[in-house]
Amino acid sequence: MPKDAPPRWDRRMQQRLARGEAAALGELYDRFASLVHSLAHRVLGDEKAADRITLEVFGYIWENPDAYDPKQGSMRSWVARLTHRQAVNRLRQTEAASLADGGGSREELEQKVRNASAAARADYIVTSMPAPLRAALELAYFQRRDYRQAAADLGVTEDEARRRLRLGLQLLSTANTRPVEGSSPSGYGRAL
Repeated sequence: MPKDAPPRWDRRMQQRLARGEAAALGELYDRFASLVHSLAHRVLGDEKAADRITLEVFGYIWENPDAYDPKQGSMRSWVARLTHRQAVNRLRQTEAASLADGGGSREELEQKVRNASAAARADYIVTSMPAPLRAALELAYFQRRDYRQAAADLGVTEDEARRRLRLGLQLLSTANTRPVEGSSPSGYGRAL
């Protein structure tokens, strides 16, 4: 299989959606709904708004299955990009309405969008990183384990635990390095 070929599941899912298989949408929803909802909630900070974004994203996918371009990445990353874009657009609309009512400045709006975008990206990075890296980070940051304790808990050497933590942190550091509007290739999911 060529290096840039999408995983088999992604290709089959796109073909099934293009044929209009409702079961395919259900399967896609089961697989990615929690990702979509959590990313939308992270950006918007509102449960009902995240619910609406989740419905909108899956509605868009159902109506536009050919919008997914396997050459641009996995279906998971495409769904995350759609979610991110829709949630940021909703945040901008909500904040712009608040701004029009005298509720802040343009700079505050843009800073809020940047912060929400970076937080959502960090969440996505953590949920999509390999399980060994995620486990090491969760032990270090949520359970307050140092690398020695993490190594013991994971059953790996201290050097391996340090390596996993370093790689996980390097991945997380990219969350703040991408601009909001430039976070996806041109034309990739733009219609949403």
